[in-house]
Amino acid sequence: MGEQPKPELYELNNGSIRIKITNYGAIVTHLFVPDRHGNVADIVLGFDSIESYMKDNSPYFGCIVGRVANRIRDGKFALNGVHYTLPVNNGPNSLHGYPGDVTATATYALTSSKTMRLDMEAVPKNKATPINLAQHTYWNLAGHNSGDVLDHSLQIWGSQITPVDQNSIPTGEFLPVKGTAFDFTSEKKIGNSITDVPGLGYDHNYVLDCGEEKIGLKHAAKVKDPSGSRVLDLWTDAPGMQFYTANYVNGVAGKEGAVYEKHSGLCLETQGFPNAINQSNFPSIVVQPGEKYKQTMLFEFSAE
Repeated sequence: MGEQPKPELYELNNGSIRIKITNYGAIVTHLFVPDRHGNVADIVLGFDSIESYMKDNSPYFGCIVGRVANRIRDGKFALNGVHYTLPVNNGPNSLHGYPGDVTATATYALTSSKTMRLDMEAVPKNKATPINLAQHTYWNLAGHNSGDVLDHSLQIWGSQITPVDQNSIPTGEFLPVKGTAFDFTSEKKIGNSITDVPGLGYDHNYVLDCGEEKIGLKHAAKVKDPSGSRVLDLWTDAPGMQFYTANYVNGVAGKEGAVYEKHSGLCLETQGFPNAINQSNFPSIVVQPGEKYKQTMLFEFSAE
């Protein structure tokens, strides 16, 4: 292997959005946007130093996760007659694992005064491999150090989830969200029904509907902060979105002296379905040699 590039920090600034990104994990370390009064806040959870992101127990703040984002049951799968076993790091599962030899790129761009675009691409070197990348930023539109996000309002353009077993692995079924705690088809405060969700909170994959579109991307989610009226609209061409409410963040020492607790941020991880490599009825995440994995995300920031 060649020498790893030195971690560097880069800044994108168009006068209304200012973003800091490091080449280590393509991590978004800071993202500053104004509210309706012009007050600017950093709305992503993170650390002061790049070294803090490298620790084994880091909660994946702001980074691109892969080779296969999300969980693979028992860390095992078969592909083209070959059985693979991955390191198990999440109970009995492999979480955000890395089989195969792949060249991946993540390109961030500020495409308008209120829009950030992310293009993720990956190419397998010489054999078929599962690829499923996800952007794992923890959002808090009131500011990264403002407490929990339970008063944030959320709408998800997804009328079904893929329900999970006791190890957070999809059962293979599709569950309509209507009338359940998972129903965000209309705007709803996150805290309204989080206590009705089994476990510690939301950590579930939504099947994104083909509804409203923009430049070929589906509207996946809309988040509003009630105090300062910052709004985030997310668009993607991925089939699913893992909605996660920082259930396992507990006393994490973050930027500028902040201490992040449970539900201090929310993740909107657009991606293929969890454990898709072992579920034949889920959209395939296998990429063949000569093919290219692609995913585009559009983040629109506004104030109401």
